[in-house]
Amino acid sequence: MFFYGTLCHLPLLDLVLAGERYRTRPATLSGHRISWVKDQPFPTIQEDADATAHGLLVEGLSDTARARLDFYEGGFDYALKEVAVKPDGTTDTVTAEVYFPAPGLWTSGAPWSLDDWVAQWGEMTLEAADEVMSYFGKVSAQVVAQRFPMIRTRAASRVRARASTAPTTLRADFGAGDIDVHASARPYAGFFTMEEQDLAFRRYSGEMSEVVNRAAFVGGDAVIVLPYDPARDRVMLVEQFRMGPHMRGDPHPWTLEPIAGRVDAGETPEDTAHREAREETGLTLDRLIDLPHHYPSPGSNTEYFYTFVALCDLPDDVAGVGGAEAEAEDIRSHVIPFDHLMALVASGEAACGPLVLCALWLSLNREAVRRRS
Repeated sequence: MFFYGTLCHLPLLDLVLAGERYRTRPATLSGHRISWVKDQPFPTIQEDADATAHGLLVEGLSDTARARLDFYEGGFDYALKEVAVKPDGTTDTVTAEVYFPAPGLWTSGAPWSLDDWVAQWGEMTLEAADEVMSYFGKVSAQVVAQRFPMIRTRAASRVRARASTAPTTLRADFGAGDIDVHASARPYAGFFTMEEQDLAFRRYSGEMSEVVNRAAFVGGDAVIVLPYDPARDRVMLVEQFRMGPHMRGDPHPWTLEPIAGRVDAGETPEDTAHREAREETGLTLDRLIDLPHHYPSPGSNTEYFYTFVALCDLPDDVAGVGGAEAEAEDIRSHVIPFDHLMALVASGEAACGPLVLCALWLSLNREAVRRRS
């Protein structure tokens, strides 16, 4: 097989093949051009008589190895096609198969760079591929393709988590080396996943605990944004139906909240804040003020919230109904005075934790924010 894109990254190829043997040689495919897919973190290949595609010839693949590769690539509307490639340093050609995208599937962009991809997307892709290949033999490649946006979101969250520089001045300086994982399972996987582990962890005595079973809801990192107009001293809240209160049996499962949304792979939390404000309310945000970023429910949930108060203009006519139609969102926005927000918190009508945190932070810092604006 001849690979021209992300599978030329040997750590990814090793992960997909999971110990299956193979041999590699650099090779070229004449008459073809490799480009980034527009707005996507991977390349595409097209016929171009004046171009040459550089890649990797992979030989000695077993049937199992081929099946694993087909699973990894197969959910994204690719088809195998035979081509003649020339290994570097030879004049001979070798017949190989290449995964070609369906005609018209992607729009090509700038010339592809494997080094640039590794620098920006390599670590996240390895995380995502690890989850993708865990489904091999369990679900179809097409099902995995449907789940892939959230798989990438979860992978990006794990990469951000590893990069954390939060201090350990009071809490114990324990880490991954103080946890022994004996078994892992994923009893549910869909838009979200539920994962469980049999593990032992370091006790404060220094000894390891007995092996216990623990589970967590695995989502992705999210952004929380409370828009605030310091000149008018008013905020914007959004209102929408929520499954959590509904499944709990709350008679009023439409909740008042800040603007919120998942941090997509490749986005910064700040990017997400601006995007979600546009999608949910049509707002253009000015300055973002960092609030304490946090785990809202660390006992059972991997979610991590990047929380902001966003300074912006909130005139009388800015509220309305919006949301991303493709996500079946039906979101109503409210512009209210700051004092009304605090009354909602006091009465319990504003019962969303991130909104309460934002409101209390603003109550402590509001005058300083208004003076500096």
